[in-house]
Amino acid sequence: MDWHATTILAVRRGDRVAIGGDGQVTLGTTVMKADAVKVRKLLDGQVLVGFAGSAADGFALLEHFETKLRDYPKNVPRAAIELAKLWRTDRMLRRLEAVLIVVDGRHSLMVSGSGDVIQPSDGVLATGSGGPYALAAARALIAHTNLPASEIVREALKIAGGIDIYTNGNLTVEELPCPT
Repeated sequence: MDWHATTILAVRRGDRVAIGGDGQVTLGTTVMKADAVKVRKLLDGQVLVGFAGSAADGFALLEHFETKLRDYPKNVPRAAIELAKLWRTDRMLRRLEAVLIVVDGRHSLMVSGSGDVIQPSDGVLATGSGGPYALAAARALIAHTNLPASEIVREALKIAGGIDIYTNGNLTVEELPCPT
């Protein structure tokens, strides 16, 4: 997939997990909005979700994921798998073009319409047009700094925004504690 809409990054470090995204909404080659919020708290703030791709599709998927979370409130991987199954098999949902990154205190997952539910081995996930830049920057910051998860997300997104024309510097970053 060739996404030309936003950047979402999640980083797990120490006793914290953070997710962030930029605020740019692009229609073709025109910036339509610079301050959209593409990161949301779900399940009373216990789960954080960010989306890249079509804004309308992302919001539709967030609603479906929230329903799955209510069905499986203590099992984020199961809710993600159930969403991926529904997304892949439902005729209407199958057309939605977005990717979700989901984090809670224990899990970091990427969920796509092709049925993928991916958990990274290093605790870092990125998606969107600036995703590869943010991912590389985050991994470098983890390897060469002592910055906390939220600052790594913020700095890596700034770097991605300086490279990718579909990513800006209006950032939303949320953070959760991780159980030890």
